[in-house]
Amino acid sequence: MKIIYADNNATTKVADEVIKQMLPYFGEYYGNPSSMHTFGGNVDKKIVQARQGVADLINADPGEIVFTSCGTESDNSAVYAALAANPEKKHIITSNVEHPAINNLCKHLVKTKGYEVTFVPVDKKGMLDMDILYNAMSDNTALITLMWANNETGVIFPIEEIGKKANEKGILFHTDAVQAAGKVPIDVKAAGVDMLSMSGHKIHAPKGIGILYIKNNLKFSPFLIGGHQEKGRRGGTENTVSIIGLGKACEMAKEHLNEMDTRVRNMRDYLENQLLEKIPACSVNGDKDLRLPNTLSIGFDAVEGESILLLLDQEGICASSGSACTSGSLDPSHVLMAMEVPLKSAHGSIRFSLSFYNTQEEMDIIIKTMVSVIQRLRDMSPFWKDGKMV
Repeated sequence: MKIIYADNNATTKVADEVIKQMLPYFGEYYGNPSSMHTFGGNVDKKIVQARQGVADLINADPGEIVFTSCGTESDNSAVYAALAANPEKKHIITSNVEHPAINNLCKHLVKTKGYEVTFVPVDKKGMLDMDILYNAMSDNTALITLMWANNETGVIFPIEEIGKKANEKGILFHTDAVQAAGKVPIDVKAAGVDMLSMSGHKIHAPKGIGILYIKNNLKFSPFLIGGHQEKGRRGGTENTVSIIGLGKACEMAKEHLNEMDTRVRNMRDYLENQLLEKIPACSVNGDKDLRLPNTLSIGFDAVEGESILLLLDQEGICASSGSACTSGSLDPSHVLMAMEVPLKSAHGSIRFSLSFYNTQEEMDIIIKTMVSVIQRLRDMSPFWKDGKMV
């Protein structure tokens, strides 16, 4: 069966070009980049090259890039470093639609460390309530941490505007850009962020590698304490092979940004418009304009998202009911609940997330299959009769 992969916000295929860059460092060039000899030094040179590739993608200086194991480590490192830099401040601002790496950490800090956290709500389009956000800023605020783009709906937050306000107030600002990187242009200098998280497996690099951008001269306490690696900001021997792969993936991501904004966006819009036209009682979740070009979250009344995914899977189509990090839960998505999406639609919501590897032909197959799947499920549903919800 041919697999149609439309779950790229969960993870991506490792690009062939990335694998090619990595392969020699599994075997032939196995030296430790921290070693004094030339054999290890040559590996270190490749890490330097990869660091530059990452920096170029987000307009950072190479020395501002710290390699981590994943986006979750990067998020946790940023939060703990900000709190350590401001031990007298006990307030954090975030949103109520963040990834669990931020959401659950903030709840943990409330329970175990006595921090106060403002979870800024979003409206029905998934956009932040800016008045609540700005009014929450105070002299006691140690950190603002907000995602650049939502992993479920693709909704993009006004990071540059928030960064300017945070800078004016002297509040540290971290953004989780795991979903935004490689899909929309990122300029850390223009955005005014102090720290930024990325994850390799979202941009066609391997799993198990991420980065944390740390603005020059920012006071930073390492999350992992060990050797001198990463200029003392993250202990542990470097994941050399994956770092090299990430560097190449970032180079490719920069080259593909225009394609993401044109061809991939057009495919997403075609998929969306055809589903809305051919299937009654369905609706898009999130702002239709201010969102990632590859992401479509769409809800279908009177059916369950898990049932849709199971039937799609039988046809070789991979999609998601939300974040892969919460796929073990049968509860409605916390993001959709925060947006006050009606339960009849929230339970039947799925996410299609595309990459530059997807094709127009695949969109047509998805559309045809979805029409059949939704009709089949509604024929069995006690909540659907005579072409409408009952």
